[in-house]
Amino acid sequence: MNKILLDTNCYAAYLAGDNEILHVLTEAKTTFMSIFVLGELYAGFKGGTREKENKNILDTFLKKSSVVTLDASTDTAELFGLVKDALKKAGSPIPINDVWIAAHALEYGAVLITRDKHFQNIPGLRLR
Repeated sequence: MNKILLDTNCYAAYLAGDNEILHVLTEAKTTFMSIFVLGELYAGFKGGTREKENKNILDTFLKKSSVVTLDASTDTAELFGLVKDALKKAGSPIPINDVWIAAHALEYGAVLITRDKHFQNIPGLRLR
Protein backbone atom coordinates (compact mmCIF):
# COMPACT_ATOMS: atom_id res chain seq x y z
CA MET A 1 0.00 0.00 0.00
CA ASN A 2 1.39 3.35 -0.98
CA LYS A 3 -1.00 5.62 0.91
CA ILE A 4 -2.90 4.87 4.09
CA LEU A 5 -5.05 6.91 6.42
CA LEU A 6 -4.87 5.82 10.04
CA ASP A 7 -8.15 5.84 11.98
CA THR A 8 -8.23 6.72 15.67
CA ASN A 9 -8.62 3.14 16.87
CA CYS A 10 -5.66 1.98 14.81
CA TYR A 11 -3.43 4.79 16.09
CA ALA A 12 -4.27 3.50 19.58
CA ALA A 13 -3.47 -0.05 18.43
CA TYR A 14 -0.13 1.19 17.06
CA LEU A 15 0.71 2.67 20.46
CA ALA A 16 -0.21 -0.63 22.11
CA GLY A 17 2.31 -2.38 19.85
CA ASP A 18 -0.19 -4.18 17.61
CA ASN A 19 1.97 -6.13 15.13
CA GLU A 20 -0.56 -5.90 12.27
CA ILE A 21 -0.70 -2.10 12.50
CA LEU A 22 3.08 -1.85 12.87
CA HIS A 23 3.46 -3.92 9.69
CA VAL A 24 0.99 -1.75 7.77
CA LEU A 25 2.79 1.41 8.88
CA THR A 26 6.15 -0.04 7.87
CA GLU A 27 4.87 -0.97 4.40
CA ALA A 28 3.14 2.36 3.68
CA LYS A 29 4.93 5.02 1.71
CA THR A 30 2.69 7.77 3.12
CA THR A 31 0.59 7.73 6.28
CA PHE A 32 -2.14 10.35 6.37
CA MET A 33 -3.56 11.63 9.64
CA SER A 34 -6.88 13.39 9.23
CA ILE A 35 -7.46 16.53 11.27
CA PHE A 36 -10.66 14.78 12.43
CA VAL A 37 -8.67 11.82 13.79
CA LEU A 38 -6.44 14.31 15.60
CA GLY A 39 -9.52 15.95 17.11
CA GLU A 40 -10.70 12.60 18.42
CA LEU A 41 -7.26 11.88 19.86
CA TYR A 42 -6.97 15.27 21.57
CA ALA A 43 -10.45 14.82 23.06
CA GLY A 44 -9.36 11.44 24.41
CA PHE A 45 -6.18 12.95 25.84
CA LYS A 46 -8.24 15.57 27.70
CA GLY A 47 -10.30 12.82 29.31
CA GLY A 48 -7.25 10.90 30.48
CA THR A 49 -4.57 11.30 33.11
CA ARG A 50 -1.56 11.46 30.74
CA GLU A 51 -2.54 14.33 28.45
CA LYS A 52 0.92 15.91 28.14
CA GLU A 53 2.65 12.56 27.59
CA ASN A 54 0.10 11.49 24.96
CA LYS A 55 0.43 14.81 23.13
CA ASN A 56 4.22 14.46 23.08
CA ILE A 57 3.99 10.93 21.68
CA LEU A 58 1.55 12.10 19.00
CA ASP A 59 3.74 15.10 18.12
CA THR A 60 6.71 12.77 17.63
CA PHE A 61 4.61 10.51 15.38
CA LEU A 62 3.37 13.46 13.31
CA LYS A 63 6.96 14.65 12.72
CA LYS A 64 7.92 11.43 10.91
CA SER A 65 8.82 12.13 7.29
CA SER A 66 6.22 9.65 6.02
CA VAL A 67 3.35 11.18 8.01
CA VAL A 68 1.19 13.92 6.48
CA THR A 69 -1.57 15.76 8.35
CA LEU A 70 -4.68 16.47 6.27
CA ASP A 71 -6.67 19.64 6.78
CA ALA A 72 -10.20 19.95 5.43
CA SER A 73 -10.78 21.63 2.08
CA THR A 74 -13.78 22.37 -0.09
CA ASP A 75 -13.05 19.08 -1.89
CA THR A 76 -13.20 17.28 1.46
CA ALA A 77 -16.51 19.02 2.22
CA GLU A 78 -17.97 17.98 -1.14
CA LEU A 79 -16.98 14.35 -0.60
CA PHE A 80 -18.39 14.55 2.94
CA GLY A 81 -21.72 15.62 1.45
CA LEU A 82 -21.70 12.76 -1.07
CA VAL A 83 -20.81 10.14 1.57
CA LYS A 84 -23.30 11.43 4.13
CA ASP A 85 -26.09 11.52 1.53
CA ALA A 86 -25.30 8.00 0.29
CA LEU A 87 -25.32 6.63 3.83
CA LYS A 88 -28.59 8.40 4.62
CA LYS A 89 -30.25 7.01 1.49
CA ALA A 90 -28.97 3.53 2.35
CA GLY A 91 -30.33 3.87 5.89
CA SER A 92 -26.88 3.24 7.39
CA PRO A 93 -25.63 6.44 9.03
CA ILE A 94 -22.29 6.43 10.86
CA PRO A 95 -20.75 8.85 13.39
CA ILE A 96 -20.21 12.26 11.80
CA ASN A 97 -16.44 12.33 12.40
CA ASP A 98 -16.18 9.02 10.57
CA VAL A 99 -17.92 10.56 7.54
CA TRP A 100 -15.20 13.24 7.50
CA ILE A 101 -12.46 10.63 7.90
CA ALA A 102 -13.91 8.60 5.02
CA ALA A 103 -14.08 11.75 2.88
CA HIS A 104 -10.38 12.35 3.51
CA ALA A 105 -9.48 8.77 2.56
CA LEU A 106 -11.49 9.06 -0.65
CA GLU A 107 -10.06 12.49 -1.48
CA TYR A 108 -6.47 11.30 -1.17
CA GLY A 109 -6.93 7.81 -2.59
CA ALA A 110 -5.77 6.26 0.67
CA VAL A 111 -6.63 2.90 2.19
CA LEU A 112 -8.38 3.53 5.50
CA ILE A 113 -6.81 1.50 8.29
CA THR A 114 -9.61 0.98 10.81
CA ARG A 115 -11.32 -1.54 13.02
CA ASP A 116 -14.76 0.05 12.60
CA LYS A 117 -17.02 -2.17 10.48
CA HIS A 118 -19.45 0.62 9.58
CA PHE A 119 -16.96 2.02 7.05
CA GLN A 120 -17.80 -1.01 4.87
CA ASN A 121 -21.05 0.74 3.91
CA ILE A 122 -19.23 3.51 2.00
CA PRO A 123 -18.99 2.88 -1.75
CA GLY A 124 -15.50 3.24 -3.18
CA LEU A 125 -13.76 3.38 0.19
CA ARG A 126 -10.79 0.99 0.40
CA LEU A 127 -10.30 -0.58 3.81
CA ARG A 128 -7.89 -2.73 5.69
